Formats: sequence, C-alpha cells, structure tokens
Amino acid sequence: MTLTPFHLAIPVHNLELAAAFYEGLLGCSRGREASEWIDFNLYGHQLVCHEVPSYTADRASQPVDGQGVPVPHFGVVLELPDWRALRDRLVSASIEFVIEPYIRFEGEVGEQATMFFLDPSGNAIEFKSFGNIGEDLFKR
Repeated sequence: MTLTPFHLAIPVHNLELAAAFYEGLLGCSRGREASEWIDFNLYGHQLVCHEVPSYTADRASQPVDGQGVPVPHFGVVLELPDWRALRDRLVSASIEFVIEPYIRFEGEVGEQATMFFLDPSGNAIEFKSFGNIGEDLFKR
C-alpha cells in the first residue's frame, strides 16, 4: 500500500501566530491561503489552519507509559535523524514541551522516540519515530 498525504484542518486563535510557528519554527511551506486560513505542507501532509478568534484548545489527557498524553493531538512519524533534528531545533528555540523528548516503551514492541508540545493556540502536537517505520508503526 502506498502512503498518501493526510489532510487535517485545525482551528487557531491567531493566523499570524500560527504562520510564524508552522512556517517559521517547524519549517512548513505555505500552499493556498485566504485571509482566514492557510494551507501548510507539514512533512508532505496538508495541514490547514483556520482562524477562529474565540478558539480555546481543550486540555484533556490520557495516561500512556506513565505520561499524561494530551488528547486530542496530531503529528507526524519521522525518520529518526529527522526527529532528532526537529527535537534539537525545538530545544534551541526554548519550546516548552508537554512531554519532553524521550524513548517510550524502551526495549518493548512499539519502542519509539516521542515528544509533545503545543502550537500558539494550544493544539497538541506529537512527533515520533520508530527504528523501522515500515515494520514497527503498527506492530502489536
């Protein structure tokens, strides 16, 4: 099966702050845009930020591996060198992590590098990496 791009539309309270974050910090390129929304290329996936000035993100979490994982969240599974480069860029930018970068399920099926942080509107984002994405992503 060939992987195809995923489309996700999210609310943001301020489109200018969202653009600075997704384009400036995460390195996403812009696609189409209007005064109230922008398409971003998030590692080959289409992320659309829609400005909703009254938006406030929910703050729920679920325990996973001893951590309070924010729900809902979205993100991308990266190759490990790309995950490390992003981690280093976020650390250098003094991003406040919801869950600091670490190896989850170390030595077990599903071992993965993971980190969680929030965009300026409070949307939770997870970036993760597996030793072998093709083999490990859905391994049980």
